[in-house]
Amino acid sequence: MKSAFIESRPFLLLSLLFGISYFFVRDCNIPGLYLMLWKGAGVGFLAVYALVRLHRIDGKIVGAIMALGAVGDMAIEYDQTMGAIAFLVGHILAILFYSRFRRHKLAFSQKLFVILLVPLSVLIAWTLPSDRADALGVAIYCLSVALMAAMAWTSRFTRYQVGAGAILFLVSDMLIFARMGPLETSMIPEMLVWPLYYFGQFMIATGIVRTLRHEMASESSDPVQA
Repeated sequence: MKSAFIESRPFLLLSLLFGISYFFVRDCNIPGLYLMLWKGAGVGFLAVYALVRLHRIDGKIVGAIMALGAVGDMAIEYDQTMGAIAFLVGHILAILFYSRFRRHKLAFSQKLFVILLVPLSVLIAWTLPSDRADALGVAIYCLSVALMAAMAWTSRFTRYQVGAGAILFLVSDMLIFARMGPLETSMIPEMLVWPLYYFGQFMIATGIVRTLRHEMASESSDPVQA
């Protein structure tokens, strides 16, 4: 079983290897370029995984979303604006992607959740930076993340994998914003930002791939593996 897993999903395993290990090596004495590539490899291999596992346009789109995340991970180490732009483009692409997979019926509680999620997230993000000159930019960026999370939650992809992964992504970014203000000296962002972000991306990529491969398999008798 383990050998089959390794043979069929080497890029997923490489993503886990780099994504988890980065948390432990990020403060080590590793040259900047190598550490930057190490950081980007975690989500970068999720992009390759999506491209390999989905042989259609959806795979290319999911791969592009993950690739933009990996670029953002690396670029933000040298220029926060460049990194934010890469993530912003990725969020917009993800929003458009999820809009193609709408869930036709939502319970009232789910509708209420997403209706409140976006404005409350943006409002909270706006209040967090100590330097009020940063507040507007933070709020605008948070709008893209919150919309992405809301669209993922209301898509027909599994809510407790893709939707929850997008929420983890949002929480990770909210902790980054909090580090600009009330949690500036706290260890909480330092300990949680990367794990929440990486595993959020991991859940999103694997959840989308699993759902779409199940749909592809419904037209054939082949067993489905994520």
